Amino acid sequence: MQNNYQLVHPEGKSAPRINADKYDLLKKEIQLFLSKQTMATFGQLNEAIKASLLAQKIPFEGSITWHLEWVKLDMEAKKQIIRNRNKSPHQYQLSNSD
Repeated sequence: MQNNYQLVHPEGKSAPRINADKYDLLKKEIQLFLSKQTMATFGQLNEAIKASLLAQKIPFEGSITWHLEWVKLDMEAKKQIIRNRNKSPHQYQLSNSD
């Protein structure tokens, strides 16, 4: 049986459960990328993380973009990343509380 993780939406909306291994992998990739880039759009995160998984030859079943969006929302809800809404498109950065 797979371990699943219940996600949280920053606006309190209903959120899915996803595989814990996928969650941990994508969270680590987001943290690593944002620790180097300081700030990035979702598109930049998506492209960089897809390239990173490919370079590391890490297989990923399902849509990386869909899973990444939900992990990002969960991290935002838990104040692990911050969304800068003053820029268009929105940009994300690690919070100082991490």
